[in-house]
Amino acid sequence: MDLLLPLNLPPYPFKLTDQNGQLSLFDEIRKKNIIITPEEWVRQHFVQYLIIQKGYPKSLIKLEGGLKLHGQAKRSDIVVFNSSGEKILLVECKAPSVSISQATFDQAARYNMVHKVTLLVVSNGLQHYFCHIDFKNESYKFIEELPAYKSI
Repeated sequence: MDLLLPLNLPPYPFKLTDQNGQLSLFDEIRKKNIIITPEEWVRQHFVQYLIIQKGYPKSLIKLEGGLKLHGQAKRSDIVVFNSSGEKILLVECKAPSVSISQATFDQAARYNMVHKVTLLVVSNGLQHYFCHIDFKNESYKFIEELPAYKSI
């Protein structure tokens, strides 16, 4: 399995280093080197997509934030806030080898029971699914494209 598999996201000039035989990259959000796993490769590309293509401010993005779900500690891949500190976007990242299934959406939906975010993304780097959640009507609809930050 190739860690640096090309994804269905724009390529970015990551700062890659070899740390004792493990490839790592500098994470702009967490401000440290992170060992590259297939899922991390997707997460880092999606963060850059949010910042560069969609205009989401770096300072409003949180990676691998903890949450409690049914008494168990879980981690959200990417959570984005607005300038008022409200959560506006939840992104669940999977490795490219993981197909996006109903179980993947169920996991993201369970996390979103805690976050209560109206924009939900599930991506394996090759396929991306964008949903708008309507909590009032307890429904969701798939949308073609993720809105830019300034249009939310």
